[in-house]
Amino acid sequence: MKLDNTRIQPLLGLYNERKPAIQARLLDFLRVHPSEYFYELAYCLMTPQSSALHADQVVTVLRDRKFLETGFDPENILRSKEHYIRFHKNKSRYLLATRLTLDVILSVLSYGDSSDAMREWLVKNVKGLGYKEASHFLRNIGRSDGLAILDRHILRNLRRYGVIRSIPASFSRKRYLSIEKRFKKFAATIGIPLDELDLLFWSMETGEIRK
Repeated sequence: MKLDNTRIQPLLGLYNERKPAIQARLLDFLRVHPSEYFYELAYCLMTPQSSALHADQVVTVLRDRKFLETGFDPENILRSKEHYIRFHKNKSRYLLATRLTLDVILSVLSYGDSSDAMREWLVKNVKGLGYKEASHFLRNIGRSDGLAILDRHILRNLRRYGVIRSIPASFSRKRYLSIEKRFKKFAATIGIPLDELDLLFWSMETGEIRK
């Protein structure tokens, strides 16, 4: 991979500056207890085409109202103007279905399979999760082991640094894995672990090191 050092050097400088905060955030993910996995999964189900802030706010409300314990219809929470979630009808159904299959999900996560195998299982068995969302969930519980979260923030930076030529309008499995492979190669070439580069790109786009 041919790199433009005039662009890479500033990136490496920014990484060195933010590295302690990025690594601390990744340690936070490793400390997430399995009792919190449902709400981490709920967060990732909420984020597609909705803001991360709104998703976080919705999860806080669901937690406060004990959604996991009671299983009430969450649609009114998702459709609230205060923290509106797009496609709230479908996502409400996803939350209810995930709640009912949580024991199975937790069991699969406890097997110790590779991150790739866990992602494949999640995509096939949890309604509402694609490769991006499943990767996001596994990263947020410290189980990603270098899986790429190819959201718009990451894709814009991959294009900026010449890793991809254009941002796909949609993803097939083959396309997702192909770009993920390029992202991994780029991260290895510049010497930044992929999980850390992911959070660096996020902080460059949003000003925050968010989950």
